[in-house]
Amino acid sequence: MNIKNEFLLEMNSISKEFPGVKALDKVNLKIRPHSIHALMGENGAGKSTLMKCLFGIYEKDEGDIIFLGNHVNFKSSKDALDNGVSMVHQELNLVTQRSVMDNMWLGRYPKKNFFIDQNKMYEDCKKIFEELEIDINPKEKVASLSISQMQMIEIAKAFSYNAKIIVMDEPTSSLTEKEVGHLFKIINKLKDKGCGIVYISHKMEEITALCDEITILRDGQWVTTKSLEGITTDQIISLMVGRELTQRFPIKTNKPGEIILEINNLTSKAQPSIQNINFQLKKGEILGVAGLVGSKRTDVVETIFGIREKSEGAIFLHEKKINIKNSYDAIQHGFALVTEERRVTGIYSNLDITFNSLITNMNSYINKFHLLNSKFMNKDTNWVIESMNVKTPSHKTSIGSLSGGNQQKVIIGRWLLTKPEILMLDEPTRGIDVGAKFEIYQLMLNLANENKGIIMISSEMPELLGITDRILVMSNGKVAGIVNTSATTQEEILRLSALYL
Repeated sequence: MNIKNEFLLEMNSISKEFPGVKALDKVNLKIRPHSIHALMGENGAGKSTLMKCLFGIYEKDEGDIIFLGNHVNFKSSKDALDNGVSMVHQELNLVTQRSVMDNMWLGRYPKKNFFIDQNKMYEDCKKIFEELEIDINPKEKVASLSISQMQMIEIAKAFSYNAKIIVMDEPTSSLTEKEVGHLFKIINKLKDKGCGIVYISHKMEEITALCDEITILRDGQWVTTKSLEGITTDQIISLMVGRELTQRFPIKTNKPGEIILEINNLTSKAQPSIQNINFQLKKGEILGVAGLVGSKRTDVVETIFGIREKSEGAIFLHEKKINIKNSYDAIQHGFALVTEERRVTGIYSNLDITFNSLITNMNSYINKFHLLNSKFMNKDTNWVIESMNVKTPSHKTSIGSLSGGNQQKVIIGRWLLTKPEILMLDEPTRGIDVGAKFEIYQLMLNLANENKGIIMISSEMPELLGITDRILVMSNGKVAGIVNTSATTQEEILRLSALYL
């Protein structure tokens, strides 16, 4: 690679301000060839904003970007891609009703006599997939693929631009352990080719296993850049949060009591889905739900919540049989569900924090004149922002402009306003920094101490072992077993996960 200095990319003193908030304040980032560089910080620290300034999505207010020895200022993402900078976003951006190869070459279709060359598209796609050992048919429709397969397509697409810098924002958030291993193999191939990888993740184990160097941001400012050799997880956390975080999980003080919820032979009408699900949830208990991707963990909570129609089975709340036909019924019975895909099913991204905080509880703000009471609405919005520690300039800020962790806090706060008896959380800490995770764990524990029942689906084994009382293990739509957290092991959970495969 013919460049004069030791860095592929230098971002010097980058600043970016939005109305009411300085997102970046003289931030530095330097990426070497043949290296994987971790970019870490709490939610709202400025990681994504910095990468969007590089990628041409945002225009920086000040600072200098040097790429391959030249001063650059990309005006759009296409400009960045054409010049060798590629980005795999945390939220997938595929056209689901088109084929895999259409998505790979969108905006740059190969032509033959004024027509799209379908054969070349197919062969080029197949060649890239073979090189990266991705087993997906280029002609298959994207909508029929799993989330993890879609993630692989995004990575292959980034690779297809022959990029020298590839930014990966939480690339493993939807992948199984086996797929994570495959992804690491691909990343190391890119590293061997001379690429510089910017790797954004909140998973400490990944960072220490994969990366060579680390840059840490805090509150929009550069904290440090150093080699990962010899640095401990506790030191990284301390640099991120600006204080010693002595433990990753709060001390458990909840004491499960009598049974609050009983699920008998619950089967979903849509197939393939869940079959004959049986379990009990106690007051003050945190019940974890484990299982591999495709084990239908999400189907369990969606069927309880009335999003999926059940074909048979019964739900008992306080020993009384209840009939939940839809999510409105579920809310009326005291259920709340924080969904997995917050961007798709959790937030109204173009609307403000007030709307997103209050939407599930709107009936409670109607006064005797059938008008909305703005005083109570402002009071509850304030409660969500303050109690959930949401970093935002104001109530009127669009939720889509907040970091993923702050969006998640608003969603959880929204459901807490309904005063639920059963809180169901599907991957509640995905893409959230270690400090914010601790706050969410503490919140769950506080609710358990108030005798609420909590069901938490998680793909992170340390999380399940660290915060739950019991763990229900799903395998291919069935309950493979229910274990006491204090007496189980990671090996037992993985063995049960594969029971019905």
